[in-house]
Amino acid sequence: MGWTVLALVFLDEVLAVVALGYAWGLLAAVVGVAVWGIFASPKAPLGNAVTRPVAKVVVFGAASAGLWLAGHEVLAVALLVFSVVVNALALLPGVRALAVGATG
Repeated sequence: MGWTVLALVFLDEVLAVVALGYAWGLLAAVVGVAVWGIFASPKAPLGNAVTRPVAKVVVFGAASAGLWLAGHEVLAVALLVFSVVVNALALLPGVRALAVGATG
């Protein structure tokens, strides 16, 4: 189950970047990737117990808000719910151990 959760987390991140680009434009997608890489990724140079969740809320929130404002309310809610669920599952001890082991 752990690897499936990690795959879904990755899919969630890709969906968020696509949603940012669709709703806000290419620059927003690039900024989202940069924020993720600097603050939220497993090897983020500025990632810690505070910046990591804040960056995730900003990226997923902006992606969902953009979809909502673009008139795709159902997709916005679906992305937000999916993001919360898979990121909560990723916090389970067995999944976290896999993630730490995979990133070295």
